[in-house]
Amino acid sequence: MREVAVPALTTAPRLGGLADAVFDNAEERPGLVALRRSVGGQWQDVTAARFRDEVVALAKGLLSQGIRFGDRVAIMSRNRYEWTLFDFALWTLGAESVPIYPTSSSERVRWMLADSDCVACVVEDESHAMTVGAVINTLPAMTAIWQLDADAVGTLTARGTGIDDEVVHRHRLAVTPEAVATVVYTSGTTGRPRGCVLTHGNFMAECDNLLARWEPVFGSRTDEPVSTLLFLPLANVFGRVVEVAAVRGRVCVGHQPGMALASLLPALAEFRPTFVLAVPYVFEKVFSAARHQAETAGRLGAFDKAVDVAVRYAEAREAKAFGEGPGPSASLRMQHQFYDRLVYGRLRETLGGRVRYGMSGGSAMDRRLGLFFAGAGLTVCEGYGMTETTAAVTANPPDRVRFGTVGPPVPGTSVRIAEDGEVWVRGGQLSGGYLNESGAGLALRDGWLATGDLGTLDDAGYLTITGRKKDVIVTSKGKSVSPVLVEERVRAHPLVAQCVVVGNDRPHVAALLTLDHEAVRHWLATRGRPVLPPEEMVRDEELEAELRRAVGAANALASQAESIRTYVVLPSPFTEEEGLLTPSLKPRRDAIEEAFAGEIEEMYRP
Repeated sequence: MREVAVPALTTAPRLGGLADAVFDNAEERPGLVALRRSVGGQWQDVTAARFRDEVVALAKGLLSQGIRFGDRVAIMSRNRYEWTLFDFALWTLGAESVPIYPTSSSERVRWMLADSDCVACVVEDESHAMTVGAVINTLPAMTAIWQLDADAVGTLTARGTGIDDEVVHRHRLAVTPEAVATVVYTSGTTGRPRGCVLTHGNFMAECDNLLARWEPVFGSRTDEPVSTLLFLPLANVFGRVVEVAAVRGRVCVGHQPGMALASLLPALAEFRPTFVLAVPYVFEKVFSAARHQAETAGRLGAFDKAVDVAVRYAEAREAKAFGEGPGPSASLRMQHQFYDRLVYGRLRETLGGRVRYGMSGGSAMDRRLGLFFAGAGLTVCEGYGMTETTAAVTANPPDRVRFGTVGPPVPGTSVRIAEDGEVWVRGGQLSGGYLNESGAGLALRDGWLATGDLGTLDDAGYLTITGRKKDVIVTSKGKSVSPVLVEERVRAHPLVAQCVVVGNDRPHVAALLTLDHEAVRHWLATRGRPVLPPEEMVRDEELEAELRRAVGAANALASQAESIRTYVVLPSPFTEEEGLLTPSLKPRRDAIEEAFAGEIEEMYRP
């Protein structure tokens, strides 16, 4: 199949903006628990009426400080309640929010603030205030920095008490779907980030169709309220779509400042969401933690058997959904029921006990991992999208998941595979272009966005991403190799943290590997061995044999040209702070190859 289009399930609004949902919710269901905020380590309910009142109060405070329709205000913070409060207060006024990752360097912050001509910046803490303060002299448009930890919300609210509510409503009623809602800077694997302009209508097209098609996830068929804990960074478009969809779909949302498992798992257990949205890294870590726990308790054999049963059970259900099989056999159902009590139920409890669905994006998820979670009672719907497409353009529907793919087009979206294998998309969620760039900016071809990604469509219209055009490696023998799939297969091994394949203009491909140090420490402990320094880990013979098996298993599924002939294990992982990863944790290949040029050269010595 070369092209597939899915009709929209909703009608695009002709009037209004994103903030209208806040006021509609408060009017129609004032007592609805719209959000929960963490105060002193305790979750407190925020009703729809209270949230509207706080949005109006903050909007009046922003007006008192000169913020007007079309002004841009940056938000540089980890996830927290105030992030969403500022977003909707700015949208109420017709102002535009500009999210900035809190880990961004001073130079990157300066560039984004200057390029977007921001008039003010909201920061989380004093360190962020110092980062912005260090460059503020180069930003003539910047008039204010508001610090959340210094009660920016309270201060602004107090300053706006003299402004009548009607002034806020006049601003809100002037907002249309065509108005710009936000400028999201692409993290970029090379070069400076580009400001992607997204409108209120872009978010409406994306979120309303997701809410309609994924009703089993976002809707409640019981008295149990639907909720999610938002730990995806709000600086990323995926996180923003979750935020907007939650408000428009009347889903209770809480905020978690990071994705580190040590703090995330306790937060999930306490918040008890009904669905989660994450990148594959989080699901991988949850699985690894469960396996490590079983191994420590001496139940690894039972756990691995439970994994096999879950995978086979989910495969049988998948085949039935597509008319390719009868579903799980009676014997398999009995085994599944046994392990549900012994293993799967415990896994769900670590995520709060109520979670039944997950959505994953940002990078590819291993098919077997997706099958395991589905068999364990957590159906993960993998999707695909970009900043330029307001997040998802394809996603697996919850009732018909094809694991290992990123699903069919979201309703209202079309996908085409070009002659060279590139994925083209179009739909109401497509950005109109980049800020301060002449022409359309986006690589549009008769209304189609050329994504730069490579993929295939199966007979059911499900998309599989096979690589990225600019990442294709051409060996000195003229062989073209897309490194993504073999990298993912190596990285699926629990001891491997990262894998980057190299080989441009070389006779064959090679790889740079990094270790998951926590997993390695556990692996050593189960063998009664002491923890090794990183420099010794990479030279350990037993560990080296384990890594050889991981690379060999990946090569067994690859063509000869794709096979990794040699590799080097690095003592430290690639980090964002070193400029080797994007804020969304994707490798900056050029930077990595430059940083480890010596190691790469050594791999190719005769």
